[in-house]
Amino acid sequence: MISSSMLQVSKFLMRTGLHRAYCTDPTRIEKTVNTVTLLGRVGADPQRRGNDEHPVVMFSVATHSNYKYESGDWMQKTDWHRVVVFKPGLRDAVMSYLKKGQRTMVTGKITYGEITDQEGKQRGTTSIIADDVIFLQN
Repeated sequence: MISSSMLQVSKFLMRTGLHRAYCTDPTRIEKTVNTVTLLGRVGADPQRRGNDEHPVVMFSVATHSNYKYESGDWMQKTDWHRVVVFKPGLRDAVMSYLKKGQRTMVTGKITYGEITDQEGKQRGTTSIIADDVIFLQN
């Protein structure tokens, strides 16, 4: 027997469209979101990688978080993010105008992968694939 609260939840899910998350019908395509926004400083001048057929520009962005210990001391933790640019116009602009130490805002999506390092060991990687890069003045 279905309780009244279960019935209310079911009606809510049907009304809002959230029930699709549990749909087993392969003809329905789910909407998902993978969005990242970074505001920080460029770690090094962008580098052109890849080849003529598949060029890519890569650079790093540092972001930080501030927090306070119970003793009252402040600490800053820095995170480094690898940013990858595939879009031709954006790729060229990044190479021309983005420099080490410059503030920038990057929007894109996060992606995970694996690479084989020089010793032949598999290593996990995390990258941000840039959709837009805003160049900020220092």
